[in-house]
Amino acid sequence: MRTNPVKSALKEGKPQVGTWLSLGSLSATRMMARTGFPWLTVDLEHSPIDWSEAAALFGAIADAGCIALARVPRGDHDHIKRVLDAGAHGIVVPMVNTVEEAKIAIAAAKYPPTGNRSLGGALHALNFGASAGEYYKRANDEILVVLQTESPEGVDNAEEIYSLPGVDAIFVGPNDLTAQMRSADGTDPSPAELEAMLQRVLAAGKKCGTPVGLHVQTVEAVRQRIEEGWQFIALGSELRMMVSQAQQFVGALNLKSDAGDLARY
Repeated sequence: MRTNPVKSALKEGKPQVGTWLSLGSLSATRMMARTGFPWLTVDLEHSPIDWSEAAALFGAIADAGCIALARVPRGDHDHIKRVLDAGAHGIVVPMVNTVEEAKIAIAAAKYPPTGNRSLGGALHALNFGASAGEYYKRANDEILVVLQTESPEGVDNAEEIYSLPGVDAIFVGPNDLTAQMRSADGTDPSPAELEAMLQRVLAAGKKCGTPVGLHVQTVEAVRQRIEEGWQFIALGSELRMMVSQAQQFVGALNLKSDAGDLARY
């Protein structure tokens, strides 16, 4: 059975930079899986990708020798079981604010006696190059579990959450964290306030020995965050890469565009 090199690298303290997939395009995914990113996350939280499409994308990523992750819509047993049975090598779980929410997600990703994931399916073993029996024996060691900290409540509970057995990495979505930090009148936090919250996440991760990461938009930001100690870093998305490059062309040609910020990530 194949090992999960991203999980192994994070354990060794090595940064892992990947990107997000939002288009649901099999052709685009096959291309992205061969660009050199060690991992790609199929976003099932904020995209219209369905289960069948997701399974095909996981397979395309795995066949290219890349690690396929899935951001689930919610950290419950049903969603986590389905993406893992469909062949994802790991999960990214949004809006984990409490220890209890974290425990539910971790248990759903692990077979008994560690967790409560039920046995079944075939695509999971295929994407790990294993028999079903091998997969059931070793999946708990190879599935990557990434929990998202996206609120002040999550930051307040960071040390307790990050210390739980089975948490392989933490990931921050700055957009959601910003929204959750808004004041009662809808005012966004200042850049300094957001950065202070991010640094609390980083400090908690270092204290607990748990890799932490976040979403950024430039290579310069990747380098800066790695220097600070962040490890699990997403650089944009295939959607943003496509749109941003197209807008650069349009701007260089002085063509009219009122598209605005089409791809936040």
